[in-house]
Amino acid sequence: MADRLTQLQDTVNQQAEHFCNAIGVIQQTSLPSKFVNFERIGPQTPIPCPPQEDYAQLFAQLIARCAKDIDTLIESLPNEDSSIELQNSSLKRLEIENQGTARDLEEVVQRGELLLEKMQYALESMAQAQLDMQITLKHDLQ
Repeated sequence: MADRLTQLQDTVNQQAEHFCNAIGVIQQTSLPSKFVNFERIGPQTPIPCPPQEDYAQLFAQLIARCAKDIDTLIESLPNEDSSIELQNSSLKRLEIENQGTARDLEEVVQRGELLLEKMQYALESMAQAQLDMQITLKHDLQ
């Protein structure tokens, strides 16, 4: 997962992409304008048909959602008022929490290894019992 600044940059880039795409669609689907005292030289282009989809609504939703994401990411960034002491205490708290979680993980791993040893012993016992039974059956049949 990317850090918050990278996420913010990616979201700003996505917003710029939405704006560019919206402007591109506007250029493709808009009707040409006539200017006073200006005659167009060259072939007349056909008037494009309005699109069937509602691009304005789509891009408005995309741009609004992206702007909301940008606001959320900006609000999640650390405050300038955050002092070094506050950051250090937060790091110490996280370190203590990390150590406790590491101890819990070690206990779970030890219990798992013990359970694995018991299962391997049980499988070995079952395999040995099957071998003994096969040897006994072969011996009885002869």
